[in-house]
This record gives sequence, structure tokens and C-alpha cells, in this order.
Amino acid sequence: MAAAEGFRYDQRADGTVVITHHGRVAGTLRGGRAAEFLAEVDDDPQLVMARWTGNYRRGNERTARQHPRNRG
Repeated sequence: MAAAEGFRYDQRADGTVVITHHGRVAGTLRGGRAAEFLAEVDDDPQLVMARWTGNYRRGNERTARQHPRNRG
């Protein structure tokens, strides 16, 4: 999997965390979810933000679609 790039996050004064990807809002976290995110983001920020926004599944969709269990 290629490394995630282009993610940034901003923590606002009210505790809200806004995650952007290439300048566009990818997700907004409030309350407990924002606190969980901030505790986890120090490990690998790009990967954590990709996972929290759901932008981490890239490259294996075609392979998964062709798996016998997923055929219609």
C-alpha cells in the first residue's frame, strides 16, 4: 500500500478536529471521537488520518471484487 499523503488536521478552540485532504474537508470529529483521534495521531499522522476518514482502501478493490466469495 502506498503511503497516505496530503492530509492535515486542525484543532479548533471548541475541541472540534477538522481533517482535510488536499485542501478539502474529509472529516469533522467532535467530543470523544476528537479526543481519541488526538491521542492516536502522534503515531503515524498520515496513516491515522487516512484511516479515520475512510480513505485508506486503495489498490485492492478489484482483487477483492474478483474473489469467489464476492461474486454475485
